[in-house]
Amino acid sequence: MTATLTETGSLLVAADAPRPGFVDALRAEWVKLRTVRSTWWTLVATFVLGAGLTILMCWANADWLASAEADESPGSFITWGMMIAQITAVVLGALVVTTEYGTGMIRSTFAAVPHRGRVLAAKSLVLVAVLLVVGTGTALVGYLGGNYFLDREGIGMPLEGDVLRSMYGSGLYLAGIGLFTVAVGFLLRHTAGTISVVLALMLILGNMVNLVPGSFGEWLTKLMPGNAGSVVATPVSFNPNLLDAWTGFAVFGLEIAVLLAAAYVVLRRRDA
Repeated sequence: MTATLTETGSLLVAADAPRPGFVDALRAEWVKLRTVRSTWWTLVATFVLGAGLTILMCWANADWLASAEADESPGSFITWGMMIAQITAVVLGALVVTTEYGTGMIRSTFAAVPHRGRVLAAKSLVLVAVLLVVGTGTALVGYLGGNYFLDREGIGMPLEGDVLRSMYGSGLYLAGIGLFTVAVGFLLRHTAGTISVVLALMLILGNMVNLVPGSFGEWLTKLMPGNAGSVVATPVSFNPNLLDAWTGFAVFGLEIAVLLAAAYVVLRRRDA
């Protein structure tokens, strides 16, 4: 590295100091994510809710599901807890972004990595990788525990076909939710606001639009982010009128892409 010197020999400015690359940005975001205590508490909550509630629901309902009175499929329960665990994915996605705005650390982040799109991409990729692994692992543990009780009643489900798809589909869905929340976080820059908006879209409005009459209401229900994306995370949906698994996830992915594009535009134009 070279530097410009004044006549008195004092250092004036670094001329060719290397700028951080994308790999450096990824490494920095990974360090920030894994060294924050709230990350680990959130991931533990994801596992406890996702796997624990699935096992509990299968245990509690195995007798009924095996009876002639059952009007639901065992496949609707084998990843049941993941639908609750999505709340923790929203929380983690919000904290990845909004905590830095709350503390003012985001200014240091942008000073170190002036290319703001690179910051958005790095945060997104690190979060997606973590939630994909944790979500898939949590779903698998929940399946193994829950299927034990189903198998005792003679209605166990082999790890193949739609059941296998729901395992990695759970990881994909949690990763998608996290990415969705990252985009909203950059748009709102407020923790409570981000979590509230995303949970309202995923859990409340997704059910309320069922009240809209006619075919418009049916399609609106299918296209809501939580409804479109969640089908990939279950072998048998509780709502048979939703889109097919991969069609729905493609719609969810498109909605995420639109939000990320909006976040990128706002991020470039707005001061930290």
